Amino acid sequence: MSHPIKAVTPNVVRDHRESRVVSARPTRTQAEEAVRTLIMWAGDDPEREGLVGTPDRVVRSYEEFYAGYAQDPEAILRTTFEEVEGYDEMVLLKDIPFESHCEHHMVPISGKAHIAYLPNNRVIGISKLARIVEAYAKRLQIQEKMTAQVANAINNVLHPKGVAVVVEGVHQCMTTRGVQKPGVSMVTSTMLGAFRDDASTRREFLALIGNK
Repeated sequence: MSHPIKAVTPNVVRDHRESRVVSARPTRTQAEEAVRTLIMWAGDDPEREGLVGTPDRVVRSYEEFYAGYAQDPEAILRTTFEEVEGYDEMVLLKDIPFESHCEHHMVPISGKAHIAYLPNNRVIGISKLARIVEAYAKRLQIQEKMTAQVANAINNVLHPKGVAVVVEGVHQCMTTRGVQKPGVSMVTSTMLGAFRDDASTRREFLALIGNK
């Protein structure tokens, strides 16, 4: 049984950082029809009992998987605190879990992120550090880009003396398909300011996250 796609005026998705149009966003009906097409392409019948509700469930799950597109990551960081009694040592939040999806194969990436910064008169609530990871992870991603995005957002908004981000990820595009090498993890890092320029500061950060 066919489900023709209705002609509609698509919504527009904008890049929060550059304020430019990225793509025309299909309607929910069109998205569900695309899932039905993929089910048929895989060789099954989207109208059979076990699959009839799958397009709706897939679209609802995508709303969770890719919720980061609806967030402005830098806006998350704009509430800061200046009453720090002169504190200027490292602030570190480690082992932040994340779930993302590979932009090449649309399969999961899971892992953890470690973020540190050296305050420059202002600090940020620690929950915001976890939320900035979430905002970038809940998109189609490559790990290298996500690592840099998190570090650059913190640097752009907080203007600290330095920022360090290390991300450890397991990629199902490598473990469940292709070369199929389970147990392999990928580590990426971005070091800015003092973490890039001062070897002792960088070593302290790496030692604290257990990555000597």
